[in-house]
Amino acid sequence: MEINTLDRKILAQLQRDAGQSLDDLGAAVGLSRNACWRRIKTLESAGVIKQRVAILDAASVDLGLSVFISVRTNRHEPDWLAEFARATREMPEILGAYRMSGDLDYLIRAQVRDMAGYDRFYQRLIKRVNLADVSASFVMEQLKETTALPV
Repeated sequence: MEINTLDRKILAQLQRDAGQSLDDLGAAVGLSRNACWRRIKTLESAGVIKQRVAILDAASVDLGLSVFISVRTNRHEPDWLAEFARATREMPEILGAYRMSGDLDYLIRAQVRDMAGYDRFYQRLIKRVNLADVSASFVMEQLKETTALPV
């Protein structure tokens, strides 16, 4: 799909506030509410807009500890990878899991209540998947966090 300037304006506005009314969105981008609605539906059908969600404050829901987990493995066969991928999808604490280049095999981003919550999460993870080396880094201060792409 070819994304034009108006589409980019709509996407930027939706990334700021996906719950805004079509009237407000149209006023912000210079289109009628119906034209905005049609463009949004087209962007959703094309997979450009994957979903619309509410972004929560982690501390407000008692999940105040952010952790980045470096994983190295000595297993690289398809069955192991499928099990690792399944485990990362099924563990709700995991917000992102990435196969990496370089010295690191995988990087996991997780959100837990506290250090004891991390330990419980870690114990469940290593029971599910055989890992060679796991190292965690805990976020002390969040300088920037966004889901908005620079469209």
